[in-house]
Amino acid sequence: FDHIDSGDETRANYPDTALGLPSGDYDVPIMLADKHFDANGLLIYDQFAGEGFVGDKVTVNGKIQPYFKVARRKYRIRILAGGPARVYDLVLKYGTANQAFTYIANDGNLLPAPLTMTSVMLGTAERADIVVDFKNYPLGSKLYLVNRLEQKDGRKPKSEFLQPGHQVLRFDVDREPEAPDMSRVPAKLRELPPINLNEVVRTRRFQFKWLNGMWTVNDRLFDVMKPMATVKRGTAEIWEFEGSGGWYHPIHVHMEEGRILSRNGAPPPPHERGRKDVYLLPDSSTVRVFMRFRDWQGKYLIHCHNVVHEDHAMMVRYDVVP
Repeated sequence: FDHIDSGDETRANYPDTALGLPSGDYDVPIMLADKHFDANGLLIYDQFAGEGFVGDKVTVNGKIQPYFKVARRKYRIRILAGGPARVYDLVLKYGTANQAFTYIANDGNLLPAPLTMTSVMLGTAERADIVVDFKNYPLGSKLYLVNRLEQKDGRKPKSEFLQPGHQVLRFDVDREPEAPDMSRVPAKLRELPPINLNEVVRTRRFQFKWLNGMWTVNDRLFDVMKPMATVKRGTAEIWEFEGSGGWYHPIHVHMEEGRILSRNGAPPPPHERGRKDVYLLPDSSTVRVFMRFRDWQGKYLIHCHNVVHEDHAMMVRYDVVP
């Protein structure tokens, strides 16, 4: 926490710049991870499934379709898509209707301002922070976090949304809050510095491809001894990540975060305009990212976060030098 995202929703011990987002028992992490079980209830994982591996049950913090009892007040819910390969499109349902929630952060970074949304898509290792105000629902209400995407293999989800979708987590509104809800979601969160494209010294392209039965980047296998890119600390570059062949690849850049400039030539949606370190590539899409290498020198990785793809070395080394 810092003086802005202070972790104290009362703001009593912090300056006026503290955001006062829901904190303590009302700041809840959930990790989604799908698992496959055999007839005896034992976990199965096929690390040789070259296309990627999906389970038959989605777990939340290790449990299948759990419930979570909530008070009638605001909660900050931090969602992580934990893999190994499933892509989620999440909605919050009350009855048959999708409910609006407030989207405040992605990949661990606050957005400049909160967004009102009714769904969020996450690839493996992407994160999203949302705020849900349960005071809008009477005692005894049940709400459901639902995944609308159907995915049968490690390639990608189907394009059509499921109706009504798979229930992932149930929220039971079972009590009034013990104390008044002092939390808030202010109109401004964290400003982003302007992007100066005049700083860019180079554009690089990384294409992620299945080639001759192997996972490659720019048609090359991973070479731990040789960097594919060498960048100078303190400089800015544009990195283009390109998918291919009908796969979904969530691309993770270690050490440094970037800002998406465009998806397939169009501006990114508002919820992707903050700082990110995972970039989902649906099918043959291209994402252009502004990167500035600020703090550290050393050897780092770029890799697909589909766990089987990662385990089969769909990655490259890049070096930051003086």
